[in-house]
Amino acid sequence: MQKLTPFLISCLLVFGVAACDNASKTSESAPNNPNEAPQSPTVKTTQASQQDAQSDVRRRQLNEDIRAREQRNNTTGGDTQRASGDLKSEVRSKLEANIPKSQLTVDAADNGTVTVGGTVSNAQELAKIEPLAKEIKGVKTVVNKATVVAPKK
Repeated sequence: MQKLTPFLISCLLVFGVAACDNASKTSESAPNNPNEAPQSPTVKTTQASQQDAQSDVRRRQLNEDIRAREQRNNTTGGDTQRASGDLKSEVRSKLEANIPKSQLTVDAADNGTVTVGGTVSNAQELAKIEPLAKEIKGVKTVVNKATVVAPKK
């Protein structure tokens, strides 16, 4: 039993590290990291993402999640204690709610730099990325690597 306990704990730690290593994505078909070359989404994928993101329930849910995280961070020290995982998740939620046809990947560093990659369907959506990301408390710099790609038919 004494040899089994450290083994089980180390297995859990390895699993936890592997599970937390993924970038936040606005859709399942988004690239795995912001530096990856984006692929053109299918029309079906774009429509499904748009319907999900434009539903009132989903938008309210995303906005409530962002508000709850902001309140939690304000009580625990605000920007100084902000984890990059929180930034990444909040920016992803903000982009998902406001740019529904996108397939974006979000990554964040502890210094407040957020990198966004993937695809959007037009130049207006591309221009929205930086201002939306900067609405999240703690985001200081946005590196926008997203590209405009029309959906495949």
